[in-house]
Amino acid sequence: MAIPRVPPGSPSSLREANRARILDTIKRLGAMTQVELADATGLSPATVSIIVNELAAAGLLTTAQVTRSGRRATQVAMSRGLGLVAGVHFSSRALRLVLCDPLGSVVAAQRMPLPTDHRADTSLDQAAELLHDMLADVGAARDELQGVGIGICAPYDPATDMLSVPGLLRGWDEVRIVESLSRRLGAPVVADNDANLAMLAESRFGIAKGMSSAVFVMISHGIGAGIMTHGQILRGHAGLAGEIGHVRVMENGQLCRCGNRGCLEMVVNATAIAAALRNTVGSVTLRDIIAMARQGDIGATRVIADAAQHIGFAIAALSNVVSPEITVIGGELAAAGGILTVPLEAAIERHSLHNPLNPPRVHLSELGTDASALGAAAYAIDSVFQAAVASQATA
Repeated sequence: MAIPRVPPGSPSSLREANRARILDTIKRLGAMTQVELADATGLSPATVSIIVNELAAAGLLTTAQVTRSGRRATQVAMSRGLGLVAGVHFSSRALRLVLCDPLGSVVAAQRMPLPTDHRADTSLDQAAELLHDMLADVGAARDELQGVGIGICAPYDPATDMLSVPGLLRGWDEVRIVESLSRRLGAPVVADNDANLAMLAESRFGIAKGMSSAVFVMISHGIGAGIMTHGQILRGHAGLAGEIGHVRVMENGQLCRCGNRGCLEMVVNATAIAAALRNTVGSVTLRDIIAMARQGDIGATRVIADAAQHIGFAIAALSNVVSPEITVIGGELAAAGGILTVPLEAAIERHSLHNPLNPPRVHLSELGTDASALGAAAYAIDSVFQAAVASQATA
């Protein structure tokens, strides 16, 4: 059923906006009393009370009487009774899935390796089969899956439901991603770039919780950034915001899959970092190099520091535009810890304009390699609640 358009500024529009504000605040900050909710949203206690009662009646929120400082208060939390959601992350080499309740608590998780240049049809089939198996394992019926989020390791354009730039993820060009998985699962699906979703997850469940401005940088076989400003993910035109992996950092460098030369992604991806040590230690993986650096190997430590210099240059340019409170580092290279973050922070500070009393802060992801899958689940939760609020508004 089509949702009737509500004139901006009308009482119905204002009430819908207030509902969304209350839901968003509880999703970000967790359970709180109605008084705390009024303070956090800037709404009057009376407005909060009315909307909380409406959303509780619709099954979106739950309320309970608690005692705070000797006084009774009404605590408000998200409802667990809306079924399950799933987060799916297609990285360049692996498929990760999480099954969550509406609060984002993980009920089940799966991971499986994917071949290089995995094709969309096969990978989407595998994801659908694994999700059906996961539902069966937790004793849930298929119709309990209320929504699914997909994270893709390439820029995604929601207007076309396809990758924004052909050739960046072979085997996925001209595939309508949401439509394809939704058809396989029989459930609503949303999709986004994996770095955007990792940023969403860190702001919802991780180290960036409560912050209004942050950047998440994914460093693995590819490099990309998710940007949050004023509490919202910045996606840009056709989903191309944050593609720092295609910033040119080396004149006449190797040819990138995007068609340019010397892109950051070609200089410091997992394969390039490993290749830097091939002549001295032979064939190694990025995981091997990180382990060697942690054991004090000078060569391994140096190649990670060199990578940090290039990455820091690109992050500094991005920081000069969006000025994040913190930069969060995730992906495979994040396992290097301080061996990476110390030179990275120094490079960002050297190349960016910043407040010397509050210099750039670099932190490792608190959610690890599951960040994008958790962000995909959070995106699905948002979609489910938005649909429920819209449905209630038309009731």
